[in-house]
Amino acid sequence: MAETCVCTCGQNEPRRVIFPCAGQANTGQLTNCAALQLTEEGYGSIACVALLATGAEGLVAAAKDADEVVILDGCQMICAHRIAEAQCVPITQHLVVTDIGVTKGPSKSYTDDDIEKVVSACWAGTGKIRAEKTPSKKNPGADKDCSCGCGNNC
Repeated sequence: MAETCVCTCGQNEPRRVIFPCAGQANTGQLTNCAALQLTEEGYGSIACVALLATGAEGLVAAAKDADEVVILDGCQMICAHRIAEAQCVPITQHLVVTDIGVTKGPSKSYTDDDIEKVVSACWAGTGKIRAEKTPSKKNPGADKDCSCGCGNNC
């Protein structure tokens, strides 16, 4: 089997959509902060779970077409997860903030360390619940030579 191309240009990165619950408690607010930071870091793109709940066709289609869908829930109510399921959006990673050691409390009772804990858990794949779609829609020939023009000889 041919070696998988690893590019530094990012073309082979999976297209991820991140849905934070953004609930009123600190853990919900953490999901939003973490999703914003993950977007800034190039992990994926934040999307509105409230809009997903309305069944907005464009967003539902984009989520279903993504390589990975990441759901960030603040607590065991798993509202964002339930919304994605109701729209038949396949979930690749589901992270519940209270499951990684953050205690639910008032909306502003979180720290930068708490945000980093959620971000790091996402990058580490802590909430992976099923294998990614293969082959990638973005790079269906991932086991072949790179054609993105980045100059890497894979």
